[in-house]
Amino acid sequence: MSNNLLAGKVGIISGALNEDSIAWKVALKAHAEGARFVLTNAPLAMRMGEINKLSEQCNAPIIPADATSMEDLEKLFSGAQEQLGGKLDFVLHSIGMSANIRKGKHYGELNYEWFQKTLDVSALSFHKMLAVAEKQDALNEWGSVVGLSYIAAQRAFLDYTDMSQAKAVLESIARSYGQRLGKLKKVRVNTISQSPTKTTAGTGISGFDAFYEYANKLSPLGNAPAEACADYCISLFSDLTRYVTMQNLMHDGGFSTTGISEEIVEAITASMSQNS
Repeated sequence: MSNNLLAGKVGIISGALNEDSIAWKVALKAHAEGARFVLTNAPLAMRMGEINKLSEQCNAPIIPADATSMEDLEKLFSGAQEQLGGKLDFVLHSIGMSANIRKGKHYGELNYEWFQKTLDVSALSFHKMLAVAEKQDALNEWGSVVGLSYIAAQRAFLDYTDMSQAKAVLESIARSYGQRLGKLKKVRVNTISQSPTKTTAGTGISGFDAFYEYANKLSPLGNAPAEACADYCISLFSDLTRYVTMQNLMHDGGFSTTGISEEIVEAITASMSQNS
């Protein structure tokens, strides 16, 4: 059901690869709520994904951009304003990549060139987007920028390796740029720390299925699905959250504040009984 929360608003949505992507679901929700927007992704990701299908569904133009390239981002933001007829009201940063994870590198044997690439793609691209938006004065007052994060920015998780540092940097950028853009243009900048989600990137992490089930058993509400994360993004793009900024917002069914659950106790007790 649409409430027209984004009627008249325009923006940029990055990172939609296929129907499993959170960004894909955000685009569908934004379209349903009355927004117009430009879709963007790296040229390689666009060749691998199905973004043209989403473009047709949402009547949204596509502007390819490598988010690590200032030149590409300048073309993206200027092109988006041209396509949409004015300054932007919202931007979604849903970008992450780790060659170390893809190639199964353990934390003690990281390839440092790949590590730097992880930081550039997954975190510094957020700063670059915001810097270009500031230089072009591309954001309307009371605009909203959202980046997607994960609790591994605060806690140690096996096999998340260098993406943990990338998410920590991402969240720090949101705070620092949130302060800056808040003073300059009343623009708010936040990150959402989402439950483990069965996206193409998420399921590529070793042991993902086991951790997904663990988080689901620990969280009082269960894992938050991608569709619910999209709803949360829409609320942050809307005028209902005008004074929420510089926050890392947990969207995880209560996982981040739960010590142990009955389901985990039962699972451990059953395992101990089998091994005794």
